[in-house]
Amino acid sequence: MKELDNKENYNKTFEDIKHIDENEIEFWYARELQSVLNYKEWRKFENVINKAKESCKNSDISVFDHFVDVDKMVQIGSGAERKQKDYKLTRYACYLIAQNGDTRKKVIALAQTYFAIQTRKQEISEKEYSSLTEDEKRFYQRNLTKKGNYSLNQTAKNAGVKNFDKFHNAGYKGLYNGETADDIAKRKGLRYREDILDNMGSEELAANLFRITQTESRLKRDKVDTEKKACDTHNKIGKIVRKAIKQAGRNYARRIAYTKKEFKTIRKRK
Repeated sequence: MKELDNKENYNKTFEDIKHIDENEIEFWYARELQSVLNYKEWRKFENVINKAKESCKNSDISVFDHFVDVDKMVQIGSGAERKQKDYKLTRYACYLIAQNGDTRKKVIALAQTYFAIQTRKQEISEKEYSSLTEDEKRFYQRNLTKKGNYSLNQTAKNAGVKNFDKFHNAGYKGLYNGETADDIAKRKGLRYREDILDNMGSEELAANLFRITQTESRLKRDKVDTEKKACDTHNKIGKIVRKAIKQAGRNYARRIAYTKKEFKTIRKRK
């Protein structure tokens, strides 16, 4: 399969292999996802699926709700058929598979971004999200980011983090090419103590949310137990997200013109 060269084409491919069942619920077949993610051997791809199922189980989420075994009859020549194993996957299952995939593959990084953002959108319906204004999308993503940061802080604390400014700046440096939170605030022209997250567009917030959720997942999965390792992990995840964004041809590091006052106005309207 020819490797595609931009995020829009990847997203179109992921959407092209999406199926809708009789209850209008979306799903993906693992065999088709295997092809898009450039895994030539089912055996190797099933290893990734098994890791994803384990991640699902460790999160206290029902594996059977997201990874449904299905058998297909396929022709093997001369009219003969044999049974072929497959899975019906939810969007969340695809997200976990992308998390556990081979990070050396460019398509894996793009799949991680795509399914992470789309999975978050599923907390409201696709139709509802797409009908929101940019300000409303910002409000929605900001709330998710706030919740994500709270959860990340609890995990980081358990990992031995005491200097949370240092920990969070490690993540920002990775995502923003060496910039700390103060550097980002200065570049955006913000006043003292003005929250940088209140001054981001919906896509930039989504990128930060992905950094946050992936860092928390990695801290837990790797059983990180020192502040230094936690900071290194956060920085590494930030760089991975930045690389995926760069490959997608986006520039989330541009200045966002919103002010905190405008954000508060949006919040009151809600």
